[in-house]
Amino acid sequence: MKTTYKAHLALLSTTLIFGFAYSIVKGLMPEMMSPKQLIFIRLFGGALIFWLFQRLFVPEKVERKDLVMLAVCGMFGFALNQALFYEGLNLSTPVDASLIHVLNPIMVMLFASLLIGERITWKKAGGIALGACGVLMLVLYGHPHQVNFNGNHTMGNILIFLNLVFYALYLVLIKPLVGKYHTTTILKWVSFFGFLFVLPFSIKPALEINFAAITPGAWAGIVYVIVLNTFVAYLLINFALKTLSTTVVSYYSYLQPVIAGIMSVSIGQEGITVPKVLAAMLIFTGVFVVNRTKKSV
Repeated sequence: MKTTYKAHLALLSTTLIFGFAYSIVKGLMPEMMSPKQLIFIRLFGGALIFWLFQRLFVPEKVERKDLVMLAVCGMFGFALNQALFYEGLNLSTPVDASLIHVLNPIMVMLFASLLIGERITWKKAGGIALGACGVLMLVLYGHPHQVNFNGNHTMGNILIFLNLVFYALYLVLIKPLVGKYHTTTILKWVSFFGFLFVLPFSIKPALEINFAAITPGAWAGIVYVIVLNTFVAYLLINFALKTLSTTVVSYYSYLQPVIAGIMSVSIGQEGITVPKVLAAMLIFTGVFVVNRTKKSV
């Protein structure tokens, strides 16, 4: 199998992992644990696995000058990205979160333009505007009886939007390092720095976790979050970045609302409303416009 095909297969697998994770994580909070407790467990477990895996199979060293960028990527891609996601999802819903994440390719294009000088055409700008309108509609009207910025649901959607902003920054900033070091070496340091950043805010809640009250099903969800949603997913993403552009990698987030929506509705976590459908149409239209401009630029 060609490397390109392997990269696309890796991204498809990652999309499925992320898509299922919305409802799994939502099921863990807040009954089993708080967002801060879950983020501590996820980053501690992820950092530990990455560190052991790299030490055993890829004993590679990094240059000191690159540690600064690895720390920045750890802050954006692990600490801020994941902390905001859990705090936001605790207040919002899996479908809303996955719809907002569809804007990820657009955010990646914006940051690629600002950081590496990629040109943005009027068509791209129009697609970005459409997507932004969709997110605004979802934030303001996506949940019944909460159409202002005082609602917890609205705040959750705002936090999820900030989560995708930092994840888009991570994808752009990590790209040069992916071509220089092995995937596991990068993730060892990125996860380590990410855990350090969240440690001051999550250590106290983590010490208060009632492990005796965690059900077997919840433990299965926690294992999924650490092993699949963190270790496997980030390995596959960084593997794909070695072959594909950041924009192509981000395009796979288009499938996440479909997966998350089907799972969330099927298990009765939420329903489908007219504002959500309209918001989804605007977001997908914006993404389609941006995608169509790729061949003409």
